[in-house]
Amino acid sequence: MTFEEFERRAHEVFAEIPPEYREGVDGLSVERRAVPHPELPEVYTLGECLTETYPSEWGGAGEVRSIVALYYGSFLRLSRMEDAWDWEEEIWETITHEVRHHLESLALDDELEVRDYADDQNFARREGVEFDPFFYRSGHPLGPGSWEVSGDVFLEREVEAGPSASREPVRVEWEGNPVAFPLPVPLGDVHFVTLEDVYAEKGDVVVVLVRRRGAWESLRGMLSGYRPEVRESMVRVGREDEAQAG
Repeated sequence: MTFEEFERRAHEVFAEIPPEYREGVDGLSVERRAVPHPELPEVYTLGECLTETYPSEWGGAGEVRSIVALYYGSFLRLSRMEDAWDWEEEIWETITHEVRHHLESLALDDELEVRDYADDQNFARREGVEFDPFFYRSGHPLGPGSWEVSGDVFLEREVEAGPSASREPVRVEWEGNPVAFPLPVPLGDVHFVTLEDVYAEKGDVVVVLVRRRGAWESLRGMLSGYRPEVRESMVRVGREDEAQAG
Protein backbone atom coordinates (compact mmCIF):
# COMPACT_ATOMS: atom_id res chain seq x y z
CA MET A 1 0.00 0.00 0.00
CA THR A 2 1.42 3.38 -0.97
CA PHE A 3 1.60 6.29 1.46
CA GLU A 4 -1.16 8.11 -0.40
CA GLU A 5 -3.47 5.06 -0.26
CA PHE A 6 -2.64 4.54 3.40
CA GLU A 7 -3.34 8.16 4.29
CA ARG A 8 -6.68 8.17 2.43
CA ARG A 9 -7.84 4.92 4.01
CA ALA A 10 -6.74 5.99 7.49
CA HIS A 11 -8.84 9.17 7.28
CA GLU A 12 -11.82 7.15 6.03
CA VAL A 13 -11.57 4.77 8.99
CA PHE A 14 -11.20 7.68 11.41
CA ALA A 15 -14.31 9.32 9.98
CA GLU A 16 -16.29 6.09 10.45
CA ILE A 17 -15.88 6.25 14.23
CA PRO A 18 -19.04 7.78 15.77
CA PRO A 19 -18.53 11.45 16.74
CA GLU A 20 -19.35 10.83 20.40
CA TYR A 21 -16.29 8.57 20.65
CA ARG A 22 -14.10 11.20 18.98
CA GLU A 23 -15.03 13.98 21.39
CA GLY A 24 -11.85 15.83 22.25
CA VAL A 25 -9.83 14.24 19.44
CA ASP A 26 -8.69 17.11 17.27
CA GLY A 27 -7.75 15.01 14.28
CA LEU A 28 -5.66 12.30 12.68
CA SER A 29 -2.03 12.84 11.71
CA VAL A 30 -0.42 10.42 9.23
CA GLU A 31 3.38 10.49 9.08
CA ARG A 32 5.77 8.76 6.69
CA ARG A 33 8.39 7.83 9.29
CA ALA A 34 8.88 4.54 11.11
CA VAL A 35 9.10 4.51 14.90
CA PRO A 36 11.17 1.55 16.17
CA HIS A 37 10.95 0.35 19.75
CA PRO A 38 13.91 1.78 21.72
CA GLU A 39 14.95 -1.62 23.09
CA LEU A 40 13.13 -4.49 21.38
CA PRO A 41 14.28 -5.48 17.86
CA GLU A 42 11.76 -5.77 15.04
CA VAL A 43 9.10 -3.98 17.10
CA TYR A 44 7.60 -0.77 15.76
CA THR A 45 5.07 1.71 17.09
CA LEU A 46 2.18 1.85 14.62
CA GLY A 47 0.38 4.74 16.23
CA GLU A 48 0.09 6.97 19.26
CA CYS A 49 -2.53 9.01 21.04
CA LEU A 50 -0.85 12.35 21.74
CA THR A 51 -2.82 13.79 24.63
CA GLU A 52 -2.55 17.07 26.51
CA THR A 53 -4.51 17.87 29.64
CA TYR A 54 -5.45 21.47 30.33
CA PRO A 55 -6.14 22.18 34.01
CA SER A 56 -9.66 23.33 34.63
CA GLU A 57 -11.52 24.31 37.75
CA TRP A 58 -14.54 22.43 36.47
CA GLY A 59 -12.87 19.38 34.91
CA GLY A 60 -14.72 17.38 32.29
CA ALA A 61 -13.97 16.25 28.76
CA GLY A 62 -13.14 19.73 27.53
CA GLU A 63 -9.80 19.78 29.31
CA VAL A 64 -8.38 16.70 27.54
CA ARG A 65 -7.39 17.12 23.88
CA SER A 66 -5.74 14.50 21.71
CA ILE A 67 -4.39 13.85 18.23
CA VAL A 68 -4.14 10.33 16.86
CA ALA A 69 -0.89 9.78 14.96
CA LEU A 70 -0.17 6.90 12.56
CA TYR A 71 3.31 6.02 11.31
CA TYR A 72 3.22 4.68 7.77
CA GLY A 73 6.88 3.62 7.88
CA SER A 74 6.17 1.30 10.83
CA PHE A 75 3.26 -0.32 8.98
CA LEU A 76 5.42 -0.74 5.87
CA ARG A 77 8.32 -2.40 7.71
CA LEU A 78 6.07 -4.82 9.55
CA SER A 79 4.23 -5.68 6.32
CA ARG A 80 7.57 -6.81 4.87
CA MET A 81 8.20 -9.07 7.87
CA GLU A 82 4.77 -10.71 8.14
CA ASP A 83 3.34 -12.73 5.26
CA ALA A 84 -0.20 -12.54 6.65
CA TRP A 85 -0.12 -8.75 7.12
CA ASP A 86 -3.57 -7.21 6.59
CA TRP A 87 -3.34 -3.46 5.95
CA GLU A 88 -7.06 -2.84 6.42
CA GLU A 89 -7.26 -4.72 9.70
CA GLU A 90 -4.11 -3.13 11.11
CA ILE A 91 -5.26 0.40 10.22
CA TRP A 92 -8.64 -0.14 11.84
CA GLU A 93 -7.21 -1.81 14.95
CA THR A 94 -4.55 0.86 15.46
CA ILE A 95 -6.90 3.82 15.09
CA THR A 96 -9.57 2.37 17.39
CA HIS A 97 -6.88 1.39 19.89
CA GLU A 98 -5.56 4.96 20.04
CA VAL A 99 -9.04 6.48 20.27
CA ARG A 100 -9.65 4.21 23.24
CA HIS A 101 -6.51 5.66 24.83
CA HIS A 102 -8.15 9.09 24.52
CA LEU A 103 -11.42 7.88 26.03
CA GLU A 104 -9.58 6.40 28.96
CA SER A 105 -7.72 9.67 29.44
CA LEU A 106 -11.11 11.35 29.72
CA ALA A 107 -12.07 8.84 32.39
CA LEU A 108 -8.65 9.06 34.05
CA ASP A 109 -8.40 5.32 33.36
CA ASP A 110 -4.93 3.91 32.72
CA GLU A 111 -6.06 0.33 32.06
CA LEU A 112 -4.98 0.32 28.42
CA GLU A 113 -1.52 1.66 29.23
CA VAL A 114 -1.13 -1.07 31.85
CA ARG A 115 -2.15 -3.70 29.29
CA ASP A 116 0.32 -2.25 26.77
CA TYR A 117 3.05 -2.59 29.40
CA ALA A 118 2.13 -6.24 29.91
CA ASP A 119 2.22 -6.85 26.14
CA ASP A 120 5.70 -5.29 25.88
CA GLN A 121 7.03 -7.34 28.78
CA ASN A 122 5.60 -10.56 27.38
CA PHE A 123 7.27 -9.84 24.05
CA ALA A 124 10.57 -9.32 25.90
CA ARG A 125 10.08 -12.68 27.61
CA ARG A 126 9.50 -14.39 24.28
CA GLU A 127 12.61 -12.73 22.85
CA GLY A 128 14.78 -13.90 25.73
CA VAL A 129 15.64 -10.45 27.06
CA GLU A 130 15.18 -9.08 30.59
CA PHE A 131 11.57 -8.56 31.69
CA ASP A 132 9.46 -7.84 34.77
CA PRO A 133 8.73 -11.33 36.18
CA PHE A 134 5.31 -10.25 37.42
CA PHE A 135 4.19 -8.43 34.25
CA TYR A 136 1.34 -10.89 33.66
CA ARG A 137 -0.56 -9.51 36.64
CA SER A 138 -1.12 -6.38 34.54
CA GLY A 139 -2.89 -8.47 31.91
CA HIS A 140 -6.56 -9.25 31.50
CA PRO A 141 -7.76 -11.17 34.59
CA LEU A 142 -9.44 -14.49 33.83
CA GLY A 143 -10.07 -15.59 37.40
CA PRO A 144 -8.17 -16.08 40.66
CA GLY A 145 -4.49 -16.49 39.85
CA SER A 146 -4.89 -16.38 36.07
CA TRP A 147 -4.38 -13.68 33.44
CA GLU A 148 -4.24 -13.32 29.65
CA VAL A 149 -1.52 -11.31 27.91
CA SER A 150 -1.11 -11.13 24.12
CA GLY A 151 -3.03 -14.38 23.71
CA ASP A 152 -0.95 -16.28 26.26
CA VAL A 153 -2.58 -17.46 29.49
CA PHE A 154 -0.60 -17.32 32.75
CA LEU A 155 -1.59 -19.47 35.72
CA GLU A 156 0.22 -18.46 38.91
CA ARG A 157 0.99 -21.04 41.60
CA GLU A 158 2.95 -20.63 44.82
CA VAL A 159 5.23 -23.59 45.60
CA GLU A 160 7.66 -24.77 48.26
CA ALA A 161 11.33 -25.23 47.42
CA GLY A 162 14.38 -26.67 49.12
CA PRO A 163 14.89 -29.93 51.06
CA SER A 164 11.45 -29.78 52.69
CA ALA A 165 9.60 -29.29 49.42
CA SER A 166 7.02 -31.86 48.42
CA ARG A 167 7.94 -34.21 45.59
CA GLU A 168 4.33 -34.24 44.45
CA PRO A 169 3.79 -33.03 40.87
CA VAL A 170 2.51 -29.55 40.23
CA ARG A 171 -1.19 -29.80 39.41
CA VAL A 172 -3.24 -27.24 37.50
CA GLU A 173 -6.50 -27.30 35.60
CA TRP A 174 -7.06 -25.87 32.14
CA GLU A 175 -10.49 -25.77 30.48
CA GLY A 176 -11.76 -28.36 32.93
CA ASN A 177 -8.90 -30.80 32.32
CA PRO A 178 -6.44 -31.56 35.15
CA VAL A 179 -2.78 -31.64 34.13
CA ALA A 180 0.34 -32.43 36.14
CA PHE A 181 4.09 -32.06 35.75
CA PRO A 182 7.18 -32.42 37.97
CA LEU A 183 8.47 -29.47 39.94
CA PRO A 184 11.32 -28.08 37.81
CA VAL A 185 14.86 -28.30 39.18
CA PRO A 186 16.41 -25.83 39.69
CA LEU A 187 13.32 -23.85 40.55
CA GLY A 188 14.58 -20.31 41.00
CA ASP A 189 12.34 -17.65 42.53
CA VAL A 190 9.93 -17.30 39.59
CA HIS A 191 9.74 -20.09 37.02
CA PHE A 192 7.71 -19.80 33.79
CA VAL A 193 6.69 -23.29 32.66
CA THR A 194 5.15 -23.46 29.18
CA LEU A 195 2.88 -26.48 28.77
CA GLU A 196 3.59 -28.43 25.58
CA ASP A 197 0.57 -29.45 23.49
CA VAL A 198 -1.74 -27.35 25.70
CA TYR A 199 -2.91 -24.14 24.10
CA ALA A 200 -5.07 -21.13 24.80
CA GLU A 201 -7.29 -19.77 22.05
CA LYS A 202 -4.53 -17.54 20.67
CA GLY A 203 -1.35 -18.58 22.46
CA ASP A 204 0.38 -20.72 25.04
CA VAL A 205 -0.62 -21.78 28.52
CA VAL A 206 2.15 -20.87 30.96
CA VAL A 207 2.26 -21.88 34.62
CA VAL A 208 4.18 -19.34 36.72
CA LEU A 209 5.67 -21.01 39.79
CA VAL A 210 6.51 -18.51 42.53
CA ARG A 211 8.72 -19.84 45.30
CA ARG A 212 7.22 -19.32 48.74
CA ARG A 213 9.45 -16.94 50.70
CA GLY A 214 7.21 -15.75 53.49
CA ALA A 215 6.11 -12.32 52.32
CA TRP A 216 6.88 -13.21 48.69
CA GLU A 217 5.28 -10.08 47.35
CA SER A 218 8.61 -8.48 48.30
CA LEU A 219 10.05 -10.05 45.17
CA ARG A 220 8.83 -7.03 43.24
CA GLY A 221 11.32 -4.81 44.97
CA MET A 222 10.37 -4.35 48.60
CA LEU A 223 13.75 -5.85 49.52
CA SER A 224 16.23 -3.20 48.49
CA GLY A 225 18.49 -4.31 45.67
CA TYR A 226 17.08 -7.84 45.52
CA ARG A 227 16.44 -9.30 42.07
CA PRO A 228 14.50 -12.56 41.83
CA GLU A 229 16.05 -15.47 39.98
CA VAL A 230 13.84 -16.03 36.93
CA ARG A 231 13.87 -19.31 34.99
CA GLU A 232 11.89 -20.75 32.08
CA SER A 233 11.25 -24.26 30.84
CA MET A 234 8.77 -26.37 28.86
CA VAL A 235 7.08 -29.57 30.04
CA ARG A 236 4.94 -32.25 28.50
CA VAL A 237 1.87 -32.86 30.63
CA GLY A 238 -0.52 -35.76 31.08
CA ARG A 239 -1.67 -38.10 33.79
CA GLU A 240 0.30 -37.72 37.01
CA ASP A 241 2.27 -40.92 36.36
CA GLU A 242 3.07 -39.79 32.82
CA ALA A 243 4.18 -36.23 33.57
CA GLN A 244 7.67 -35.68 32.34
CA ALA A 245 9.89 -32.69 31.83
CA GLY A 246 10.37 -31.54 28.25
